[in-house]
Amino acid sequence: MSRRPPAPGATSDVVIVGGGAAGLSLAHRLTAPGSPTVTLVDAPDGPLRPPERTWCYWDRGTGDFDEAVSASWPRLRVHGTDGRAVTVRPSPLRYRMLRSTDFERLVHSRLDTAPHVRVLRATADAVRNTADGAEVRCTLPDGRTLSLRARQVFDSRPRHALPAARTQLMQHFRGWFVRTATDRFDPGTADLMDFRVPQPRHGLAFGYVLPLAPDRALVEYTEFSRHPLTTGAYEAALAHYSHTVLKLGAFGVESAEQGVIPMTDARFARRTGPAVFRIGTAGGATRPATGYTFAAVQRQSRAVAAALRAGRTDVPPAYGRRALAMDAVLLRALDTGRIDGPDFFTGLFRRVPPHRLLRFLDGDTSPWEECGIGLRTPVWPMLRTAVELPFLSRRPHPAPRTGESPR
Repeated sequence: MSRRPPAPGATSDVVIVGGGAAGLSLAHRLTAPGSPTVTLVDAPDGPLRPPERTWCYWDRGTGDFDEAVSASWPRLRVHGTDGRAVTVRPSPLRYRMLRSTDFERLVHSRLDTAPHVRVLRATADAVRNTADGAEVRCTLPDGRTLSLRARQVFDSRPRHALPAARTQLMQHFRGWFVRTATDRFDPGTADLMDFRVPQPRHGLAFGYVLPLAPDRALVEYTEFSRHPLTTGAYEAALAHYSHTVLKLGAFGVESAEQGVIPMTDARFARRTGPAVFRIGTAGGATRPATGYTFAAVQRQSRAVAAALRAGRTDVPPAYGRRALAMDAVLLRALDTGRIDGPDFFTGLFRRVPPHRLLRFLDGDTSPWEECGIGLRTPVWPMLRTAVELPFLSRRPHPAPRTGESPR
């Protein structure tokens, strides 16, 4: 990026801290005419930049980031522990996959054409409210320090500690991008959850397969549980899944990715002062019961950008109260072992129309639709958990090692 760094004490209407999915998405929305001036603080190359990630979401028709979509699938499949598969076609929705480097390249190319947006490669050291707005103190790659002032700051950096919660699980995983010696995959079908893997004593585990070609796919092993595994344990689980369950035969691993996503009923404050706001996972954009984040980030960034163009500052919640309440019940029921996780998720895909189920997972269903879906779950264990929750205290939990969701 050839732009000259701003001078010390430089000002803009908005500073966005962090160049991940949330920061880039908001910056992209603010390239529209009538938007305020923007400075995006993006970490320079080095240890603070995360490795390449995969983001997935479902959408209909064409979207803003189609140029960066690596693959998409019209059909979704879930395998139960009994080996039976249910395949659904949630038309008009398609499941889409973005690689973070492709997304970054596309968004940065659009930011380059917006004269009121500038990108600063720097490390954000501190963010604080001031009498007339907010200040971001940064360190440039050459070691010089810089102070940026703005009317509002939107901070997407991972939290050092998660808020207190009644329940906290982690969605942790490792994935291989594999190439097989012969065609083994159906490029039209994504396996969202394959429960034909050994289940842990606490929580649940599943395989996840995103075909990129008949002989290429992202193959992941995922757990919902309290603690991540060692890399060696993930590798062993992936080897078992690839060879014993999928029966891929000979294959090579081209690259790997690994991550941890918080699954918590914590209350995420979206404002840390008069002029400083949290967005993305740090602002509660990760769906507690599924770990999906990218679609909620897009809703949130569109709403924030529209408010700023209207002269207001508003970071709406990524999910409504009903969705968060239902997620809190599900997390507690999973954590206590009152429901069987594989049976629960497999049952939803077998009994609920696919388009309605995906809208439910996105927090976009009516109370009547949610009631109908609820009746297709283990009613008594869920009711018992719902009655119990108000009497449970919230307590601190350790933060996951990585804070940005790949979903």
